[in-house]
Parts: sequence; C-alpha cells; structure tokens
Amino acid sequence: MSLPPGFLDELRSRASLSQVVGRKVMWDPHKSNQGKGDMWAPCPFHQEKSASFHVDDRKGFYYCFGCHAKGDAISFVRETENVSFMEAVEILAREAGMPVPRQDPRAQQKADKRGQLTEVMELAVQYFRLQLRTAPAGGARDYLAKRGLTADALERWEIGFAPNQWQGLWDHLKAKDVEDALIFGAGLAKPSTKGGRAYDTFRGRIMYPIRDVRGRAIAFGGRAMDPDDPAKYLNSPETELFDKGRSLYNVKDARAAAGQGKPLVVAEGYMDVIALVQAGFGAAVAPLGTAITENQLQMLWRIAPEPIITLDGDAAGQRAALRLVDLALPLLEAGRSLRFAVMPDGLDPDDLLRAQGAPALQDLLDNAIPMVRLLWQRETEGRVFDSPERKAALDKSLREKIMMIKDPSIRSHYGQEIKDLRWQLFRPQKKPGSFAPVPRSAGGSGQGRWSAAPEGPSPGAKSSMLGTAAGDGATEHLREAVILCALLCCPQLVEEFETGLATMRCQNADHRRIRDLMIRHSHISPDALREKIYDALGAVTLENMLAQRHVAITPCIRSPGNLEITRMTVAEEIAKLEAARGLDAEIADAMEDLTGGADEGLTWRLSEAARNADRAQRSGQEDTAEYDIGENGAHISREERSALDALIGTIRGRPAKDEK
Repeated sequence: MSLPPGFLDELRSRASLSQVVGRKVMWDPHKSNQGKGDMWAPCPFHQEKSASFHVDDRKGFYYCFGCHAKGDAISFVRETENVSFMEAVEILAREAGMPVPRQDPRAQQKADKRGQLTEVMELAVQYFRLQLRTAPAGGARDYLAKRGLTADALERWEIGFAPNQWQGLWDHLKAKDVEDALIFGAGLAKPSTKGGRAYDTFRGRIMYPIRDVRGRAIAFGGRAMDPDDPAKYLNSPETELFDKGRSLYNVKDARAAAGQGKPLVVAEGYMDVIALVQAGFGAAVAPLGTAITENQLQMLWRIAPEPIITLDGDAAGQRAALRLVDLALPLLEAGRSLRFAVMPDGLDPDDLLRAQGAPALQDLLDNAIPMVRLLWQRETEGRVFDSPERKAALDKSLREKIMMIKDPSIRSHYGQEIKDLRWQLFRPQKKPGSFAPVPRSAGGSGQGRWSAAPEGPSPGAKSSMLGTAAGDGATEHLREAVILCALLCCPQLVEEFETGLATMRCQNADHRRIRDLMIRHSHISPDALREKIYDALGAVTLENMLAQRHVAITPCIRSPGNLEITRMTVAEEIAKLEAARGLDAEIADAMEDLTGGADEGLTWRLSEAARNADRAQRSGQEDTAEYDIGENGAHISREERSALDALIGTIRGRPAKDEK
C-alpha cells in the first residue's frame, strides 16, 4: 500500500531503535553510552561473543562490523521477525501508539481475512487440546507417554487429538458461528464431492500446532493413530496463512534460543524437535514434510550463519542431504554455510536421545562435517577410480559442482579442499611410506600420516635406478629427496636450514623447484609454504617422490610432525652431502695432480678415504646392499668406490713428482 508522505519519518522518530533492538540483544555495558544513544551488543544476525553490533539511537541506524548488517527500526523488525514491510510498520506503529493509515479496500479486506483465519485456527488449537483429555484419546496419550512426553511437555507444545469423527471439529466451529468459508479457508475441513456434508481434514490423529515467527497458529501437523493409514503424517493444505515451503516448526522459539548462543539444529519431524528441545537443544526446527526449500534455507540463515542439519542414517536421509547441498551451493556467502551431523544407522535424533542421552547427540553436533566433505562423499563413496577415465569423470563432476558457487573466494577455498581430498584418495595405497595429508577441512594439521614400510626392498625398488645404479649422482639425489621431503613435512624448519639448502646442487628439476620455493618463501607460515609447493608441482609429482622407498623408510617421514627427529635427520643428511662433496673435490684434485704425478701426501689421503669406507662397510651402519660409506660418514656408491680404488692403484704404480 502507499503510505502518506512523512508517515515513515514520524514512525522512525517515535520508535526508539535501542528499545526495539534491546528486545533481542544484551547491551555491552562497557562499550555502550546510553546517554548519547551509542549502544553496542553482540550481533543478533550472526553468532559472536564480541560486541560488534552498533546502534546509533539518535540517527536511528544500526550497523554490524562483523557481518555488515545495517538498517533502521523497520528493517530490524523485518529481519528478526521474518515479516513483510507493512507488517513491520504495523508492529512499530502499534508500539509507538500511531494509527496506521487505512489501506485500500482490497488490502484491508485481505488483512481482515487473515486475522479472521488466525482466530479460527486458535479455536481449532483449543478444541484439539481438549479432545486429548477424552476417553477416545487414550491410545494417543499412551503413545505420547511412551515417547517420553510429560504433562508439562504436552502443555508446552499444545499437543492435541483429532477424534476419529467426520464432522467433530466442523460441528464445534459451527456452534461458535464460524462461517463455512473461514473453516475451508483455514484448511480445517473439505467440502464433500458427493453432495454431502463437509468433513474434517484431520481425523484419528495426534495434532501438532504449527506457528509462524510471530507465534500465530497457521497450520497443523497430524500423526495417524491407525498403523494402516497410508499417510503417517499429514500437514494442513496450503492456505492464505500457510505456505509449507516458507514455514518451519518451532521457528519462533528457535530464533530466541539461537540468539542466546544455542546451535541451530534442523531435524526431520515434530517429535525430533520436541525431543531436542527437552534435552536442552532449544534452537531446533524442522521442515514440514518436504525437502528444505530455498525460502526455508534463507530463513535458517537469518537465524544462524551455520545451521547443523541432522540426517537420519538411512538412504532417504542421505538423499535429502545431497539434494540440500545442490540447493545451497549457489547461495553460499562468506560465513554462511551448512554443517551435517549424520545419525547412527537406523536412528533419528529422538531415538538417539532416548537410547544414549544428550552427550551422545552433542558429540555428533560437535563433529558435524562441513558441506564440502558431504559433497566429496557423494561423488566418491562406493565408487572405484582405477582408470584415468574414471578419475577424469570425478574431476569433471566436482568441477561442475564447484562452479555453482557464485562467491569467488568460497569457490577458491572449495577448490583447495577438493584438491587436498583428491590427493588423499589417489595417493599410492598400501605402499611403503605413502603420504596421506589430513586436510584442514577434516580437522587435521595438513602434515599427514604415513603407512608402515614393509620389510626389505620391493621388486620395483630393486630394479629402480636408485637401487641398482648408485653412481652418476644417484646417491646425492637420494639424500636431497630425504631432506626435501622431511622439510615438506615440517616446513617450520626451512628457515633454520636455508644455508644447507642453498648449497645443494639439485640436478633434478623437481628438487630444484622445491628447494627454490622453500628458500624464497621460508618467511611465510608452514601451511602456506606447503600449499605453494603443492600448487607448483602438483599432487602426482609429490606422491611419487614421497612414495620412494628410501624416502618412505626415513623415521621422521614415517611419523611426520616430530620437529626434533626431523631436525636431526636434515642436519645429518646435509652434513653427509657436504662430506661427499668434499670427497668429490679431493678426488678431482687428485685427478688433476695425476697429470703431473702424485706425491705421498695425496696417496695417503686417498688411502685413508678407502680405509674409512671399509670400516664403515664392516660396521653395518648403512644398507650395504646398496651403499658404502666414505670419510666423515659420506655415502659413496660401489662404482665410486671402485673408481677410488683404481685411482689409488694408479697413483701407487706411478713415480712421484720429485722422482726422475
């Protein structure tokens, strides 16, 4: 309707915003200054502990520095009460003592009819509650008692009973002079298609009143007492009061409880909600016999930024959750999502509470999984990805789902989480030392877990280049891989070993890229550094590198996260690399000296290196099936050892420089 000029301005000036908001929040006494109309409180639109919600009473505006909600008294009532603009105006005008200008005749007639329908619904609520106390309702009372509902609970939830009569409610309402059109309009009765009398919509059912965000009765849900009734639960038909896709059971009280910090829990049915509230989970709601709609989802987000969806453990519950994921993906915003608590197989929240109590349910809620994990489960559970084509199909499906997200930041984070989960799925399974990072979305640190390495080298390892051809830099390659993988598991040690990293020769291109990234970004956080390396090299390259036996059997990599063991391992490997480089330099110098003859000092140095290698070999300090050890504990390959022996023999067989 069109309001006269100046009406809204006068309404805003009369309505104290701090009084309107004060009904929903607790003001922070330390930050607020009531004399100046400068008020602060935790925001009613998102869960928080700090007082970031600011009300400027003089200007009549509010603003949240957390979720950026802003507006005036009218918008505040609209958002917190979930009402239309005109309904918000009427609420404020009534509180301010201002008469609302008359609407046009059609709008006024419609508003009057809604008011009349609400009155009829309240008459029906009282009728059903009285019927629950009668003799024919004995079976219903027994059922409710078995479900744990006390007399106080029956009173709190206004539960009633519709007798198994064709015109019980109809006759009751007609005796109160209620017009036929209003009874039909409230969805309480249906006209006969055979020319007979109208008949009640609900017969032989336990009745649960459904109220809107303002507490007005708008519909009923009825549970059949006859086990053979094809409709176990029956809701009111849609009316001018009731749109089941825009309504939630217990929404009014759940909003108040969520404002006090209770988690918003979404269950499937009326009894689940009642059981949850009785167990202390006051912010519980349920959709009304259908899958959650977009309108209901928006209502949930107005109550809490991250509702927890409780899912029955059966297949139907899983399907409902997955449909909800598809609905929610395009609507996600920063700080606004869903979490999912999956009930044990065959149990709903009511069953779980009666069997195991509130702590068991609280544990499930505390461990509710984020939506990205449910999306991943849907695309991977029960499927085998043993071919490139199947893996490509998974990538395509996940990419399509992620592209449904409109917010670019959320889309990016979903992509990263999926990348982590994909790496975990496709890492080498049941292989020695395979790396399995636990994604942060699953509560992990991102450092990973390792599977145990088998005894002895595998046939593949025996035939590999590193297992059979220790020469030509293979040993150096081995040590570099151990150093880089160890630091990849504990990136916080990179800065400590920058100098040693810088001296590594890194003939392998992948090793060089990892080394350079570590040195270049050693100042950033360990998680950020690890992600940069993952992004640069890709999961497959790192999987292959980490799965090599000589890497996997290293203790600090088999049990990642131990800083002290990792520090000792990296320091030792770098020292051995440096010792090996020193040995290479000595041999090179010796070869150069051979061009002009050798002296006794040179012969002695090379002989000492050979003797050290012999001692280390006999001591069994290393895997002698593949390596020997040179001076200062440096690994030298068998080929290098043979070359060294030959070099010494050559020197001993030639005259010294000063011999003529």
